[in-house]
Amino acid sequence: MASSSIATETKKAFCLACVLVSAIGVSGSGIEAKEKKGREVTVPVLQLEAGRKLVFERSFSSEKDVETKRGFWKKVVDIVAGAPEFKSMQRPYSIVTDSKGRVIVTDPDAGGVHIFDFKQEKYKFITRREKSKEAMTSPQCVAVDSQDRIYVTDSELGKVFVFESNGKLKHVVGSLKHGEGYFKRPTGIAVDSAKQRIYVTDTLRNQIFVMDMEGRVLARLGKAGSGEGEFNFPTELRLEGENLLVVDAMNFRVQVLDTDGKFQYAVGKIGTGHGAMFRPKGLGIDSEGHLYIVDGVYNVVQVFDRQGQLLYYFGQQGTGFGDFQLPAGLFIDRADKVYVVDSYNRRVEMFQYFGPPNQASGAAR
Repeated sequence: MASSSIATETKKAFCLACVLVSAIGVSGSGIEAKEKKGREVTVPVLQLEAGRKLVFERSFSSEKDVETKRGFWKKVVDIVAGAPEFKSMQRPYSIVTDSKGRVIVTDPDAGGVHIFDFKQEKYKFITRREKSKEAMTSPQCVAVDSQDRIYVTDSELGKVFVFESNGKLKHVVGSLKHGEGYFKRPTGIAVDSAKQRIYVTDTLRNQIFVMDMEGRVLARLGKAGSGEGEFNFPTELRLEGENLLVVDAMNFRVQVLDTDGKFQYAVGKIGTGHGAMFRPKGLGIDSEGHLYIVDGVYNVVQVFDRQGQLLYYFGQQGTGFGDFQLPAGLFIDRADKVYVVDSYNRRVEMFQYFGPPNQASGAAR
């Protein structure tokens, strides 16, 4: 941890566990007390150098967290028929936001996808378990395109389900005759709407499939191995500009490739020290180009620069503010909101990253 004084405050206030190296430094205790509805609550605020900071905002876990306002007649129905049962997360895994600001979360145990629309105070759950044709069994990772269509990999069926923005099934990629899927174990997915390309990691084949928007295979990137551009169980994918970020799980690293598969750089190594990885999961890049990587075993999010140097990390095992238990997915939107899927705690935690005051947060990346 950064220091004994910060560690003490961490225990007292559920503060974000953090370590800092030369690129970004700690300033102050990293804790602020805020007022909420007349009572004092303490939330984690990680103070960084040059005015940067990371602030815990909230967590959410169910339909009830979205539909906070219930009209008079709904309340009457609640009294007569009993309070409704709200849909809750069971084992959330992957996360993304769309152009409308909706938060989309896959849930393998629930066999579907949660859509949280906080602006409209609406919630939707997409599932196809009950469907006899093209049922969805184990939704894994999720991406959206420029039209807010939702792309979901099903790791058990070997298919990719594509839904319209309203949740209606559009088509299925990789669906062969007799119901089997083309992929051995599709996991990560990214969509490039400008180039009309879909990228899918096939974890058991140690490759990334490049397809057109109809699912026709155009190329395969990578092969089994530990060299540059080689993979050992690749999982999550993230498309950032012209770069593909690939979680190379059993090589204990994240590789950054261009969209043609050319190696750019890698971050991470196996170990127990700072900057090491054991179970890399979700990943994303903020407006300053910092790379965030979830480690599901260490219960932290580590933040690196492009040279692979660890800047800081946040999180620790637990159930309080900023704590994680088996975190999985991560997504950073254009406003530098950082969403972390806290899988075993059955919730999503939201943080806000603030860059230097003279730099507008959420600048186009």
